[in-house]
Amino acid sequence: MSSGINFPGEQVGRVAIVTGGSSGIGRGAANELARQGASVVVHGLTMDEANLVVQEIRVAGGTATATAGPIDDPLTSELAVSLALAQYGRLDVLVTSAGIQRYGTAVDTPIEVWDEVFNVNVKGVFLACKAALPEIRKRPAGSVAIIASAQATATQENVVAYASSKGALLSLARAIALDEGRFGVRVNSISPGTIDTPMLRNTASLLSDGSSAGMQALVDDWGSAHALGRTGTIQELGAVISFVTSPRASFMTGDDIRVDGGLLAKLAAAAPKKN
Repeated sequence: MSSGINFPGEQVGRVAIVTGGSSGIGRGAANELARQGASVVVHGLTMDEANLVVQEIRVAGGTATATAGPIDDPLTSELAVSLALAQYGRLDVLVTSAGIQRYGTAVDTPIEVWDEVFNVNVKGVFLACKAALPEIRKRPAGSVAIIASAQATATQENVVAYASSKGALLSLARAIALDEGRFGVRVNSISPGTIDTPMLRNTASLLSDGSSAGMQALVDDWGSAHALGRTGTIQELGAVISFVTSPRASFMTGDDIRVDGGLLAKLAAAAPKKN
């Protein structure tokens, strides 16, 4: 799980909870935090999913334990915090990566789907912060990273619930950063571009002809929209998350860090060509 970017030991002695740590960006964050020396509580929807990442971390020489449950249930985050304290005696870092993607416009998105997206993507983050912050306040250099999306700023069509939920996370991160600054706790959002995750692959499968080649062609097409000409990896996101939550980033709070491969640097309109 090497990221290619290494700040040796930036998380040594620290304890982190990663919600949604069993897959995608959360998995990348959990592995990188552990590689940098943190003990990690890996949250997944099921214990089987979370334990797979725990084993991955342990095989690589890291320290981790698993927890599970629906992130929109207050008990899930409360149990994760209790586990961190029971296993490791402290809590320094929270990474909120649990999230879902649903499709639809304002007209055809069912109300229950809107509620589902906001319950997981926004309420779940609020509940995790509510449970974790009282403990994080006790630690020097405590930090929270809220995983948002480039679609919080510039969106595609047909994703009204998802884009709205990710936009809400930018405001939530700023608000919590202001409230927690007096305790020395830093809070930032991170807005990835197109990252090669199981969620992305599932979307590509739904929107392509379903074949492996068709799915890959669509993923490659999405990657070509970025200045770097490709999708990002969970390892690259993990490296940024580890840095932003570490004491090395001690003057960063209330910020949104775009990790989008240059996606939002490009205007949709092409420059006029010279005759």
